[in-house]
Amino acid sequence: MKFNRVAFYTLGCKVNQYETEGLKKQFLDNGFNAVEFEEESDIYIINSCTVTSIADKKTRNMLRRAKKNNRNAIVIATGCYAQTNGKELSEIEEIDYVVGNTDKNAIFKLISKIEKQEILPKLILKNIFDEDIYEEMEFSTLREMSRAYIKIQDGCNNFCSYCKIPFARGKSRSRKPENIIDEVRELARDGFKEIILIGINLGAYGEDLEAEIFLEDILEKCAIIEGIQRIRLGSIYPDKISQRFIELLKNEKKLMPHLHISLQSGDNEVLKLMKRKYKREDVIKVLGELKKSVNDLEFTGDVIVGFPHEKENNFFNTYKLIEQIGFSDLHIFQYSDRENTLAAIYEEKVDAKDKKQRADALEELREKMYKETRMKYIGKKLSVLVEEIKHGKAYGYTSNYIKVRIDNYKESINEIVDVDIKGLEKGMLIGE
Repeated sequence: MKFNRVAFYTLGCKVNQYETEGLKKQFLDNGFNAVEFEEESDIYIINSCTVTSIADKKTRNMLRRAKKNNRNAIVIATGCYAQTNGKELSEIEEIDYVVGNTDKNAIFKLISKIEKQEILPKLILKNIFDEDIYEEMEFSTLREMSRAYIKIQDGCNNFCSYCKIPFARGKSRSRKPENIIDEVRELARDGFKEIILIGINLGAYGEDLEAEIFLEDILEKCAIIEGIQRIRLGSIYPDKISQRFIELLKNEKKLMPHLHISLQSGDNEVLKLMKRKYKREDVIKVLGELKKSVNDLEFTGDVIVGFPHEKENNFFNTYKLIEQIGFSDLHIFQYSDRENTLAAIYEEKVDAKDKKQRADALEELREKMYKETRMKYIGKKLSVLVEEIKHGKAYGYTSNYIKVRIDNYKESINEIVDVDIKGLEKGMLIGE
């Protein structure tokens, strides 16, 4: 038995996408051809997400679709849903193997054993909480247009009451600083000017390492590497924003003035029920200080509406906090129970109709803030990294992560240019 084609499908966050690229590199380095998921392949690998019930459903659908593409193919489920619900997935007929996050990096070795016709268990799953050390993957950074993502941390110790991710990712584990810097240097040699550091809980970086090193130290080390001109973070919790972080964002020009805030709620009662480690006053203080300290800083964020026990006044507190801070964009989620989480057994669930009304109200606010954010830059000159050119127009993002269309652009991609902003069309800034 010999395989030569492999197809991947990734659901969920940038961390999952990064890890898929690491898996893909192992196959390519060993003579495999990577084909599109909808094409006929010998092997289909679905890297799953379990952050919402919708993600669970989509994972199951994609696994079944793979077998329809080629009924003789080997179909493998891996990722977060495979880790938390491996037994359930192993009972689906169309799936040949279920491999948890603990063994994700060994999937290529698994294929080698299958080729030798070794008898293997359908479910390959270990206790994720036995993982104490960050596991390195192949150097195959997730590269998106002119930006590159670098995973520096995995796992989370917070156990927020609504979240399954600690059960999928395990304890917080930090990548060795020297390995991070080696990857950044390699990207700089490859011509990348912008990097994004990603993890499950970035602000917890270093807490598990013997050496006293923190996220701020990694940012400083990245900033001195020649060739790297822009550094971003995937997301950060409000309580992980230190005074040192604020000063660094203010003074280090390579750190971009944009942060994605894992907010979830702006009400103290709800935050306490969520087991978040901050209060609304903390959010207002730290984000307000950031806004005062860093020119043209913009926030995007995540928020959950309809959490158990959330009344109208609780939602109003969240709404007013978001309005007061001002966000350039929001990801709005309607709460849904996740199995084995504390919130799933909370009483006083919010009616589906009320959840939708609150989500709709926040969506209206999001659209208003989105437009106001962009309107204030009309007539200004902004720095844009050009990521693509199509139909004679260039597209890229400003330092504070606002997308711009550039007309009359004659240069190439991966250039950082000053753009005169002329207007706003269909939600996008237009400049020359």
